[in-house]
Amino acid sequence: MGKTQIPISFEFFPPQTPEGVSKLAAARQRLAEYQPEFFSVTFGAGGSTQERTQDIVLQIHKEGYAAAPHLSCVGSTRESIRALLHAYKNAGIKRIVALRGDLPSGMASIGEFQYANELVAFIRAETGDHFHIEVAAYPEFHPQANSAQEDMRNFKRKIEAGADSAITQYFYNADAYFRFVEQTRKLGVTVPVVPGIMPIVRYSQLARFSDACGAEIPRWMRKTMEGYGDDVESVQAFGQDVVAALCEKLIAGGVPSLHFYTLNQANASIEILRRLGYQA
Repeated sequence: MGKTQIPISFEFFPPQTPEGVSKLAAARQRLAEYQPEFFSVTFGAGGSTQERTQDIVLQIHKEGYAAAPHLSCVGSTRESIRALLHAYKNAGIKRIVALRGDLPSGMASIGEFQYANELVAFIRAETGDHFHIEVAAYPEFHPQANSAQEDMRNFKRKIEAGADSAITQYFYNADAYFRFVEQTRKLGVTVPVVPGIMPIVRYSQLARFSDACGAEIPRWMRKTMEGYGDDVESVQAFGQDVVAALCEKLIAGGVPSLHFYTLNQANASIEILRRLGYQA
């Protein structure tokens, strides 16, 4: 890694099929060549992938790479989280991503933990300083927040509960990120806030994700990608230009690292890294 190249990390989701597991292993092998700080593995809605998350995390760890499992409040009990924490600690896992999680439709209550700050406090109470705890941050604000100010207060509570750093929801407006960080500093929050980067592979998929999670796709980007229609190659080429330029702006602005949402694919992230001067 050259002098100007900041640390990177990659996020995966647990595959549902043996074929998916094989494809993820191949993608992980390629991404590992870029010497990431860690790989994180998501936790399904309502804890639905807990076992698969654990399997993938332990496999990554076994391969000699740092792995960070997601833990979610939704559908979790103190006992289930306690068991996972001790299993991860005993396996030598050193990093955790602690989230509130999304409530699946039809699920009446979130579980024993209402908010991510409660989960963070519980992890600290159970395991002390063993884990480096990451939490989520929302530069364009959480879709369920009543106000921007309330969302900032919620973020501060997670840090005060014991989080070490934060990873943001993806965004395509660098100013939103820089303003968010500036606001956190005014609140006295000093932890690193790592930008989450979403490479663009398919427009329809990105639009669906963004509508669900509140991440804004600027109108000029939407209109350009809509204009390409079914021309996937043009969408991807446009996406690579846009996301690489975003990363360059973030790096120039002094971000601590970059966290890529890979969707279990290697090519799009690798192309962006190449454009930024990273070499395998």
